[in-house]
Amino acid sequence: MPRGRRPGSGRGGGPNPVDVHVGQRVRQRRTLLGLSQEKLGEALGLTFQQVQKYERGANRIGASRLFDLANILDTDVNYFFEDMLPDVAAAAPSKRYGQAAEPEEGTPEPDPMAKRETLELVRAYYRIGNPQVRKRLFEMTKALAQISE
Repeated sequence: MPRGRRPGSGRGGGPNPVDVHVGQRVRQRRTLLGLSQEKLGEALGLTFQQVQKYERGANRIGASRLFDLANILDTDVNYFFEDMLPDVAAAAPSKRYGQAAEPEEGTPEPDPMAKRETLELVRAYYRIGNPQVRKRLFEMTKALAQISE
């Protein structure tokens, strides 16, 4: 193995795409819950800079830390691996050195749930205290989406 390169890192020494995906899911869940990187770091006994590195995929998240994150972020460990694109999964070392996955045709659309706008919208929606108002807003949004198709 080349010096200075951690096992399983992406080609050229960059972050492994699986680590990047997991980090994005940590960020998505943290944002959805309204937690800052600093607050999440405090709960984990880390600095916010370490949380940033996890979220960028620059640092790999170990199994025990992932378990802690799932508990703190009130989700299942599987959540961090959901919606992984086939090309990301194919970049895992087990795929690179084993059977290669067939590349899928076309480029998939970016996940709208990964956008900050979506997460803020969901958080604002659930802050609406009146269930009837919330339901009417939901129905109006669906109607507007049908009009714009």
